[in-house]
Amino acid sequence: MQSASAPVGVLLVNLGTPDAPEPKAVRKYLAEFLADPRVVELPRVLWLPILHGVILNTRPAKSAKAYAAIWEEATNEGPLKAVLRRQAESLRESAANGALGAAPVVVEYAMRYGAPSLQSGLQSLMGAGCDRILVAPLYPQYAASTTATAFDAVAKALGKLRRQPTLRFLPPYYDDPAYVDALAGSLREGLAQFDFEPEVILASFHGLPQFQIDEGDPYRAHCETTWRLLREAMGLSERQLRLSFQSRFGRAKWIEPYTSETVRSLAAEGVKRLALLAPGFSADCLETIEEIGVEIRDEFLEAGGEKFARVACLNDSPAGMRLIETLVKRELAGWV
Repeated sequence: MQSASAPVGVLLVNLGTPDAPEPKAVRKYLAEFLADPRVVELPRVLWLPILHGVILNTRPAKSAKAYAAIWEEATNEGPLKAVLRRQAESLRESAANGALGAAPVVVEYAMRYGAPSLQSGLQSLMGAGCDRILVAPLYPQYAASTTATAFDAVAKALGKLRRQPTLRFLPPYYDDPAYVDALAGSLREGLAQFDFEPEVILASFHGLPQFQIDEGDPYRAHCETTWRLLREAMGLSERQLRLSFQSRFGRAKWIEPYTSETVRSLAAEGVKRLALLAPGFSADCLETIEEIGVEIRDEFLEAGGEKFARVACLNDSPAGMRLIETLVKRELAGWV
């Protein structure tokens, strides 16, 4: 029987990052990430030889350079891990101040791939006496390759334990008014700080292979709903706030339109001033800072654009933390 006085655990979860901006560390991270059958849905007999024979011998060096360019030297962390740590620290402070309820709440954070692991986060919470744990994957839109694989990892981590905690999982929040309000506020704040007025704003979400959508993954529908609700909140048309998908990998068809092709097309159409935000990312990372902020920017400028700016993710900003606190408090109802 669970004790009503026992602390409640909250585990914030995000995707992952290498332990260092070095090829060896990146290779280890990619080996774990790309070997997940939820991430790459190919027969293992075909995929693993390609992964270990080609990709892990060529990609780590290039990725390590990209990570080195954005690494947080002061704390020796990748930005995704640094932001997730700060989000957890801020939520701990809110819990200590009673913002999450009267019962004690213990907050930890974990990466699906890399360190700190989901297993270590769960063990830490259980070691603190938490027999009720909210696992909070910070993915606004559901995808089997993000949200579902976090479920898989939690089940695997707890699979050999005789004593099991009671679990809750934060559901996708792609259409939650608190999320849309936070995005709209962040976009307004970002636009106010730019030294130009964009002709077009592009909402770029991480892509997925098209066949995963064809097989029933609701990810694209979730992204389109977020895009629609954000347009409505901002009072913008589909032409003013457009939708695209980034981070295509491999030769297979991915969700279209691709962000890189979209920015080149916009420049070709005569668009000179472009702003871009990434609503599907709860924290800035390689894909937002380097891919959008450098690669996509350069493609737009080289194609004829003149002004480009990236809106930062919600991160651990006041708006971002109000959102996380709202979502977590709601899911803890009845426990605290």
